[in-house]
Amino acid sequence: MPAASTTLRVLAASVIASLSVTGCQALDDAGVALGRADLVNDLAARMDRALERTWAAEYQLTGGGTASIAQTAKPLRSTYAWPGGKITVTQEAVTRCASTTARTSCTMSPPVLTAGKPSVVVYDEARKQGLVTPPAVIRLLTAAALEPEAVIKQSDTTLAGHHATCVDVTDAGERFTACVTTEGVLGSFTGTLDGRPAEITLSHYTDTVEAGAFAVPAGAGVVDRRPKAS
Repeated sequence: MPAASTTLRVLAASVIASLSVTGCQALDDAGVALGRADLVNDLAARMDRALERTWAAEYQLTGGGTASIAQTAKPLRSTYAWPGGKITVTQEAVTRCASTTARTSCTMSPPVLTAGKPSVVVYDEARKQGLVTPPAVIRLLTAAALEPEAVIKQSDTTLAGHHATCVDVTDAGERFTACVTTEGVLGSFTGTLDGRPAEITLSHYTDTVEAGAFAVPAGAGVVDRRPKAS
């Protein structure tokens, strides 16, 4: 099992061991009542499993910008695009692109598949750009559930035509709201990440990915820094 995936599942499982199942009640997909700890564990597990599947999602950002995530399980590929940038991780290369009004430039580096999951590299770089990523939300939910004083309220909504379970979390004066779809995709987030306000909302989701999603943007200048084959 990949190390990153194992870590997330251990954190989520520790919630069950540390909290009782009293408090706000939610329903799982089978209509069974869930306690506060079970709810957080279920959402974390959904998102973790989704990191190993094929899907593509588009998001609306604050200020009118958009971001997108796409990944495939076979072959392992993952990409995250945002206003002014894009990173794509495949088994052949890590490609980082930056765009200005004048041009787009990309740099290709040797492949890095952390724990066999290209999505790990993508999400880490996206987080550095101030974007909301599924692993970041998983960590926030788990930390809040382990805090006895945290208040977690559940609700349900529909985002981009997909049912989503939402939690509104208040902990030590800090507050965030996160929604996760039945498929395990991050549906929305409003709150603070790394000390900065962050907001993202799902606008489109599909379980198929076009090959072009992993391509270098048309017209981009490319610098290939991978070792040349001898």
